[in-house]
Amino acid sequence: MPGPDCLALAACVALIASPALADDVTVFAAASLTDALDRIAAQWSEETGQMAVMSYAGSSALARQIQQGAPADIFVSASEEWMDAVQASGDIRPDTRRDLLGNSLVLIAHGDAAPVTIDKTLDLTAMLDGGRLSMAMVDSVPAGIYGKAALTHLGLWDAVAPMVAQSDNVRSALTFVARGEAPLGITYATDAAAQDDVTILGTFPADSHDPIVYPAAVTAQSDNDQAQAFLDYLSSDAARAVWAEFGFTTVQ
Repeated sequence: MPGPDCLALAACVALIASPALADDVTVFAAASLTDALDRIAAQWSEETGQMAVMSYAGSSALARQIQQGAPADIFVSASEEWMDAVQASGDIRPDTRRDLLGNSLVLIAHGDAAPVTIDKTLDLTAMLDGGRLSMAMVDSVPAGIYGKAALTHLGLWDAVAPMVAQSDNVRSALTFVARGEAPLGITYATDAAAQDDVTILGTFPADSHDPIVYPAAVTAQSDNDQAQAFLDYLSSDAARAVWAEFGFTTVQ
């Protein structure tokens, strides 16, 4: 399982692979936002002539990188806890912070599969049939934290914990199921909807985990005049249409 140092290295490599120019807005964003945020960034570029360069990873890895001085202008987290951590360390501008999006948590399967009811009677162990349950890292990555909380709330965690295969972000967890390397997985609904090789079996009850909220803010170190403009654009009508198309709910 990759540790924090490996995650930090991966984030740095991502930045090196796609270097930002001095006037580009560098955005550190949760991996689950990839498809929608790429589209929104392209729209913003077409409308303004400005560029936004994305670095996607698990929110925990991105938060640590920002705290270590990585050159980010905006942070979009998949959990309030990691944004709270970056705010507590003085690495965002609190007055720019806003709750941007919402999401839901789903159980997915490789290929075609019949829907199930997700409640305390669900026999995940039997459904796995000796295979693995693919999840993001359950103690650090938001999708994994929400997933573990939901399973614990339903009384299912202790039975399936030994069968969990953890990944460094939710997109990696999705990929393992899409490739058939794990029969089942837990991801956000938006990630599952973007992958043709998986089926959503059911949605976890909203009261089984904390609300899934994506806060966003300008970093304290940013001196880019366009950072606030891009952050505002993420809540614009044009951006809202894209978020909705990809299955996100908008908070503001």
